[in-house]
Amino acid sequence: MWWVVAASVVVGLVAAYLIWTAGRVERLQSRAELAARALDAHLLRRAAAAAVLAERRFGVELYAAARIALDASPDEREAAENDLTRQLRGVQLDPGDPDCVAVIAASRRLALSRQVHTDLVRDARSARSRPLVRLLRMGRGRQWPRYFDIDDPTLVVPADVPAA
Repeated sequence: MWWVVAASVVVGLVAAYLIWTAGRVERLQSRAELAARALDAHLLRRAAAAAVLAERRFGVELYAAARIALDASPDEREAAENDLTRQLRGVQLDPGDPDCVAVIAASRRLALSRQVHTDLVRDARSARSRPLVRLLRMGRGRQWPRYFDIDDPTLVVPADVPAA
């Protein structure tokens, strides 16, 4: 009779582990998707701030890069954002100008959001690539999370001008 109790305990422990693992995979996948949406929002904010800055202070090239980043399809998004980052690095930003401050702040928030997104995608991919998860197809209802590979969007403020 004791073997029935032991077998029931083992089955219960295995079931609890599988349920916990499936929940963990689902939570990591959901968090990676939410981080992708937050990253997208920060990308749009930076591009909009860059477009406003270009309209008021700088030329056509920066405005064109910002508009392309705003209007880019998902397949072209990484290249458009990298181009916008290069354009922003080529511009002399004045920390006393509110438009420049908005672009600098949006770039810093974007860098943080990109790091969080990368970490969550790494964790979700790691959880989904485990043998037991793949064998039981625990993540089959969702697509694999994708990295968003762009240059570091943090902008450097000139050292000779005090920050606002």
